[in-house]
Amino acid sequence: MDQRTSFSSAGEASALQTNKVLRNTYMLLAMTLTFSAVCAGVAMSIGLGQGAAMMMSLGALVMIFFLNKAAQSSMGIVFVFVFTGLLGASLGPMLNHYAGFPGGTSLIMQAFGTTALVFFGLSGYVLTTKKDFSFMGGFLLVGLIVAVVASLANIFFAIPALSLAISAAIVFIMSGFILYDTSRIINGGETNYIRATVSMYLNIYNLFTSILHLLGVFGGDD
Repeated sequence: MDQRTSFSSAGEASALQTNKVLRNTYMLLAMTLTFSAVCAGVAMSIGLGQGAAMMMSLGALVMIFFLNKAAQSSMGIVFVFVFTGLLGASLGPMLNHYAGFPGGTSLIMQAFGTTALVFFGLSGYVLTTKKDFSFMGGFLLVGLIVAVVASLANIFFAIPALSLAISAAIVFIMSGFILYDTSRIINGGETNYIRATVSMYLNIYNLFTSILHLLGVFGGDD
C-alpha cells in the first residue's frame, strides 16, 4: 500500500512538473513572439539593410551559446529576449521586400495566419492525444541538415525551383519538429522551459519564413 502511494505521489509530481514546464514554455513563447514582432516592425520602419540584418542573424547564433550556458538561471530569460529580438529585427528587410508586392501586407498576414494555424493545430493534436513523437528526432535532424546544405549550395547555383523545394521541405520539417518538441515536453524529455521556448520559437520562425517565401512565389515573386 505504501509503495503504491509512493508511485502515485511520484506520478503526480511528474505531471505537475510537466504542466509547469508546458505552461512556462507557452507563456514565454507568447511574450518572445510578441517582442520579436515588435522588433521586426521597428526594423521595417527604419528600413534596416540586408547587411545589418545578416549581422543580427549572426549575433542571434552567438546568443545560442549563452542561452545554453544560462538555461538554468533567470539570466537565461534575458538572453531569450535578446535572441528572439535579434532574429525578429533581422526579418525587417525580407518583410519590406514582400510588403512591396501588390497586396503584400495581406500576403504577410496570410503567412502569419497559416503559421499560427499549423502550430496550434499540431501542438493541440499532441496535447490532446499525448502521443510520443520522439522516434522522429533522427529523421528530422537528417532532413534539416540536407535542407541547410541544399540552401548553402543554392546560394551559388541560384536555382528558383530548388529554392522553392527547400522552402516546402522546411515547412514539413518544422511541422515535424513542432510535433517532436511538444511531445518531448509532455513526455518529460524536455524539463527546461527556456530551452523548450527557443526550440519552439525557431520552429515557428523557420515555418513562417518558408511559408512566406512559398506564398510570395505563387503570388508573383520572381
